[in-house]
Parts: sequence; structure tokens; C-alpha cells
Amino acid sequence: MASFAQWVEGARPRTLPNAVAPVIAGTGAAAWLDAASWWKALLALVVAVGMVVGVNYANDYSDGIRGTDDVRSGPLRLVGSKLAAPRSVLTAAVISLTVGALAGLALAWFSAPWLIAVGAVCIAGAWLYTGGSKPYGYSGLGEVAVFVFFGLVAVLGTQYTQALRIDWVGVTLAVATGCLSSAVLVANNLRDIPTDAQTGKITLAVRLGDAKTRVLFQALLAVAFVLTLVLIAATPWCAVGLVALPLAVRAAKPVRAGSGGMDLIPVLKDTGLTMLVWAVAVTLALSLG
Repeated sequence: MASFAQWVEGARPRTLPNAVAPVIAGTGAAAWLDAASWWKALLALVVAVGMVVGVNYANDYSDGIRGTDDVRSGPLRLVGSKLAAPRSVLTAAVISLTVGALAGLALAWFSAPWLIAVGAVCIAGAWLYTGGSKPYGYSGLGEVAVFVFFGLVAVLGTQYTQALRIDWVGVTLAVATGCLSSAVLVANNLRDIPTDAQTGKITLAVRLGDAKTRVLFQALLAVAFVLTLVLIAATPWCAVGLVALPLAVRAAKPVRAGSGGMDLIPVLKDTGLTMLVWAVAVTLALSLG
């Protein structure tokens, strides 16, 4: 039986910045339009956290029953390590996605009912990432999905539910957040290239190979900070977003150095921390601006 701590680890807390940062950035975009709403931001946060935890447990379940996690160099997986029954992990995934869905229904009810359809697509995307007969995460599309769902949809959805419109500032924030969020998955898949290739999980990292995946990771970080400079056109205060640059440099150091396996695990934490600090800094800047 898995302990509580192991269930928490199975939820992959290092990926939580992928949920929190887009909501912070989207709220900053709404603040730029003088339309920030704390309670709508809170509901959006519940949606995002429910989605991230749900997709992590769903991924644990689907990869576990396929045998993809039988050999791993990364953090604990509940099903693959035989610490929890597949049905229990599936139940945890369903509960997490349901909590996110209920918060999303409330948010759509008070904002725009058509967003319910967007939420349904997000839930389907969460399950089909590694679930179903042809999971798109096994075809090199995982990073694209993260960019769309935890970048464009999460940031612009947060801005829209509060301001009932989007603007170029929101789009810029969404693209930058999508790049940082995708970089987290790129680092994860870079670490898993040997085992994923062995088990037939053809991620984008497996397709590109080790060297090109390292270039992609650094390029995603660079694009995010170039877009931070673009945001200075809205208000010079956005330059404060560069405070996260040293964290990005620290995250990229093991990648540039050619580290692999367990040595790449800190990259996920540092990339997530980069995303959080950047989102908070830019949101404060837009609020002041």
C-alpha cells in the first residue's frame, strides 16, 4: 500500500507550477485591463490544479498498465512500482479531474457558458495524453498539447473569464507561459529518452534525439524572456520579469552540460520555479502599469 507521502509524490508536485503560473499570468493580463477578480482567479486555480494532478495520475495509470514505467530513471510512479492498484490511481485521476471540472462549470456559469465546451476538450486532452488506443503523448505531441492547454488556454481563459476579452498582452503572456510549461515536459522527456525508446513511447525527445532536445529546451526558455522584453511595450515595469533569468540559467546548466538520468530531475524543479517567479513578477508589473 502506498503511503500518503507516496501518493503526494505520485501527483508530481514539481509540475504544479504548470497549473499555478498560467493562472497568475492570466490574472495579470486581466489586471492590465483593470478587470482582475480574485474569486474568479481562485476558481481558475482550482481548475488548473485539478487538471494537472488529474493528468499526472491518469498518466501514471495508463503508462503503468502498458508497462512503460517498468524501467524508469525518474521519480516514483505508483502503478509501475506496484505501490498502488491501477484502479486506485485511476480513481484518483477521475476525482482530480472532476474537482477541476466542477470549478470550471462554476467559472463558466459566471463568465461565458460556451467555455464549458473548452473545458470538455481539456479533459479529453488530459485523458488521451497517454490513455486510449492511440495516445498522442506516444506520438511526439505532448509538448504541443502542454503549450496549448497550459499556455494558450489556461492564460487566455483566465484573462477572458475575468475581463470578458483578451488582448495582445494576454496573448504574449500565453505564448511565453506555454514555452516555459513545455520546457518542463521537454526536460522530463529528455531524461526518459533511453527508457521511452526501449518501451515504444515515441515522445518528441525520442524523435529529435538527445542533442536537439537539449537545444529545444534552451530555445523555449529564450523565447519566454524575449517575449518579456516585448511586454515592455505595454509598460516598462515588465522588465522586472527578467528577475527570473538567473533561475532559467540555473535550470539550463545541467542540460547544456550534457547531464542525464537522475541528474536532470532538478531541471524540472528549477524550470517550474523560473515559471512561477516570472509569472508573479510580470503580473505585479502589469498591475502597477
